[in-house]
Amino acid sequence: MGIKVGIAGGIGSGKTIVCDVFKVLGIPIYNADLEAKLIMNKSDQVRKSIRAAFGDQAYQDGLLNREFLSAQVFNDADQLAKLNAIVHPAVIQAAEDWADAQTAPYSLKEASILFESGSYKKLDYTILVTAPVEIRIARVMQRDQVTREQVLARMNNQLPDEEKAKLADFVIINDGIKALIPQVMALHRQFQK
Repeated sequence: MGIKVGIAGGIGSGKTIVCDVFKVLGIPIYNADLEAKLIMNKSDQVRKSIRAAFGDQAYQDGLLNREFLSAQVFNDADQLAKLNAIVHPAVIQAAEDWADAQTAPYSLKEASILFESGSYKKLDYTILVTAPVEIRIARVMQRDQVTREQVLARMNNQLPDEEKAKLADFVIINDGIKALIPQVMALHRQFQK
């Protein structure tokens, strides 16, 4: 078990690219967003709790009915909080178990809501990946083929970078100007000490 490092960033910040650089360096990465999707489909306890909270329509043909669940929580903070109260503890525990089993000097937990969920408190260090808002909007519009308004709606559901930066131990700037690899390498060296 090595050092536990969390990495977060708002939509379009480029945290996945940063994680890819760490991955090339041989660092194990837990993708909390992907794991959450798996847990919602595979964990009997989570499935039972989601069904109890949102009804049998939450699952269709044995799999999570994403469309239905998204419609329930998208513009309803109370419903979203209810879903998060079910899913977040399971994902946080799974991430802790995973990190405890790693043998590398450190491991990364990639989570888009690392700070919002409070899971950053269980980590040794946190990294925030940032980029200017206009660059983030352009990246997401191109990547997801969505409108500017759709990107802004997603951004408005996330904690602003200014707030995340107050909680982060390190910040990586991914603005297309400042080189990413030297920033990652500096942290890589620090976490291996």
